[in-house]
Amino acid sequence: MLEVLTGSGLAASAGLNAYIPLLVMGLLARYTDVIQLPNGWQWLGNGWVVAILVVLLVVEFVADKVPVVDHVNDVVQTVVRPTAGGLAFGAGAGSETVTVADPESFFAGNEWVPVVVGVLIALGVHLLKSAARPLINATTAGVGAPVASTAEDATSVLVSLVAILLPVLVLLFLVGLVFFAFWFVRRRALRRRERRAVRAGGAGR
Repeated sequence: MLEVLTGSGLAASAGLNAYIPLLVMGLLARYTDVIQLPNGWQWLGNGWVVAILVVLLVVEFVADKVPVVDHVNDVVQTVVRPTAGGLAFGAGAGSETVTVADPESFFAGNEWVPVVVGVLIALGVHLLKSAARPLINATTAGVGAPVASTAEDATSVLVSLVAILLPVLVLLFLVGLVFFAFWFVRRRALRRRERRAVRAGGAGR
């Protein structure tokens, strides 16, 4: 099951930032023995791929920290982040790491399964991030955008490393994410009810 946790952590990380988990895997596979990418995924460690990911990460890093631009970026990333999540889960779940010695036994004969799972996990995290950002921008007059984005990037790096080095801890992140999702949905519902009550009070006058 560690393969699933590794893949889930990397896919969730891609939901926050599409390029960080792919870049982390590529760099670790290219320059260390911490992770050995499976056949069909070794292109992630190619020098040109790593360089392209660095450029894309820089663009994403800047765009996601500017109010309004971050919203446009989230719209574009609705396709990119789930795709990256599928790639990250597929590559991560099939890799040999310091904690997983025989990863191919888990998904043998069903190579498409981890990719689909990764797409769904990354899409869920992306939608939650995209829904929370406008609320953060509105309540902080845009000041919160770079702070929230930096926190998301740091979380993406941390979760990517933990998913590879100590995947059991990914459970804590996933549980925390579920609790945050429930809290956020309830908070939005409460805010809607409060706005409707204010409008109804104004109309009554």
